[in-house]
Amino acid sequence: MSHVNQRTAHSPLHHFSVPLSASRRGARLARLLAAEQLHDWGLSLDPARLVVAELASNAVLHGRVPGRSFRLTLSVLAPRTLRVEIADARGERWPTRMRDGAGGQAESGYGLLIVEEFADRWGVRSGPVPCKTVWAELDLGPRR
Repeated sequence: MSHVNQRTAHSPLHHFSVPLSASRRGARLARLLAAEQLHDWGLSLDPARLVVAELASNAVLHGRVPGRSFRLTLSVLAPRTLRVEIADARGERWPTRMRDGAGGQAESGYGLLIVEEFADRWGVRSGPVPCKTVWAELDLGPRR
């Protein structure tokens, strides 16, 4: 995983961040709020909406701690990169990539394959303590 801890050094052109309940309703709200924010910024909704949905769902399924929320952050970075971040309360439990053929008939783990397919880069970083943040970056096309 070559991009796991890579950080983008650019200052955000746009920034949006919101805490959400670690529930199915919170994951759904993450997708809806992301779509609204992307629309307000004049950006294409897809595939970013799908990436947000998968990361938020993973936060609820695998990163949930009772009574703790997760945080959705969207940033547009120069030059034309959308960064999606989901921070959840399970800092000790990092996602793993499924290798081709590994896992047999696993019932989970496919969401990150979707993220890997649509994101140009993605990874995981520690923090904010005691959390972890799973991030994905999507390169945006040239301005029209």
